Amino acid sequence: MAFQTIDFLVFMLLLLGSVPWLQHRAQNLVLLVASYTFYGWVSPWWCFLMGTTTVVDWFCARQLSSRSGVGRRRWLVLSLVTNFSILCGFKYLGFFVSNVTALFATLGWMPSPWLLHIALPAGISFFTFQSASYVIDVYRGEVEARRSIWDYALFVSFFPQLVAGPIERAENLLRQVCAPRIITQDGIRSGIILFLWGLMQKLVIADNAALLANKVFSIKDASFPILWGGVIAFGVQIYADFSGYTDMARGAARTLGFELRLNFNHPYLAQSPGDFWRRWHMSLSTWFRDYVYIPLGGSRHGVARMKRNLFITFLLSGLWHGASWNFILWGAFHGALVAFWPKTSASNTWWRVALRIITTWCLMHIGWLMFRERTSLSMLVHYFTLNPLTASAADWRIGISFALEALIYGLPLLLLLPAIEKLGLLISKDDPAFNTWPKVTVQAVTVAALVFIIAALRCPVTSDFIYFQF
Repeated sequence: MAFQTIDFLVFMLLLLGSVPWLQHRAQNLVLLVASYTFYGWVSPWWCFLMGTTTVVDWFCARQLSSRSGVGRRRWLVLSLVTNFSILCGFKYLGFFVSNVTALFATLGWMPSPWLLHIALPAGISFFTFQSASYVIDVYRGEVEARRSIWDYALFVSFFPQLVAGPIERAENLLRQVCAPRIITQDGIRSGIILFLWGLMQKLVIADNAALLANKVFSIKDASFPILWGGVIAFGVQIYADFSGYTDMARGAARTLGFELRLNFNHPYLAQSPGDFWRRWHMSLSTWFRDYVYIPLGGSRHGVARMKRNLFITFLLSGLWHGASWNFILWGAFHGALVAFWPKTSASNTWWRVALRIITTWCLMHIGWLMFRERTSLSMLVHYFTLNPLTASAADWRIGISFALEALIYGLPLLLLLPAIEKLGLLISKDDPAFNTWPKVTVQAVTVAALVFIIAALRCPVTSDFIYFQF
């Protein structure tokens, strides 16, 4: 079930009409049923897969809390092996088999064309990482294992952030699941605004930019300026698409009394690759930091080991995004950038800041070309070897017009978002004194404006969220 459908609107109205009037335990039960309904809307068997992960991790965490010594490690290993066996089986087995088959073919063995085509369950990487982090935290003694399997099942399956994040931790979301919640009027109003802001990003910005990007990448032999005009359009698309989903998830959750973590913080204003990853998909970045980079040794064993650990972490992050060589190269590219980026100058003069932002923005878009091109490695090599000097004047005009059009679509992210944040329209306060008539009036006007913008400027061709495939 997609957020931008009538089905989801009816789904949310039913929840908002029932959940606020129920007691805490009944709320959790209704939300659990709703979450499994949401996830199984397209393919009910996905629920069985998620349920298996939930039961195994809940049981392993309970065992961890009642044991000590070597016995605890065995339960941790069982949990992690189960989680990542399922993830790798669905996500990477076909990639492995296809590459081995291709290798055998080059040796003249000509094996039978046996390739696995397994339907990838939506959001499997997200709920696997979320559930695994809970078991690891219990093993470390950072959180307490929960007795109720139903509360834990809701933590894993909570529908707003289930399919594309943010990747939540037990210390935030599970704590809110287990504690009684107060659904406030301001929470509902600000949640609706946050949801509509995300919906506007998706339908108006991301989908319109996607038309440009898809047009360019459908051209078999695009010239240098046209290609990079399409890459810039994709850069706008993926930011608005993913940030839009996150804001819709946070908005829907807030109307039900939950507060999900922030996942984006103006990433295109980053002044270095490391700064970019502290602002982009922050829940994934911190997951890899806490469960990969730091266990590898972090920065504790010298500069060389630190750079190695950073590179490995980003390589695994690239592989997390998909079973394809382009994602592996993308991860290696960012790992090298972060690991070997020179120390930033302490000077904050406007032109130095602007230069650092522009440089980082350009480097990120080089990475986006690797992320977007999945046809073949040879096509990626072809793109990077295009000669700008051989492009015609007409190609330059078309490429520049594509880039400018995409940047115009992205302007609300640069201009409108700070204004909305400044007015405090995307946050919720429990203080009753905060619910003044001027505040409510501004919220109502904002809702009307966002609805009008969506209705007037939405793209006639909509597409799935990019991160549904991860």
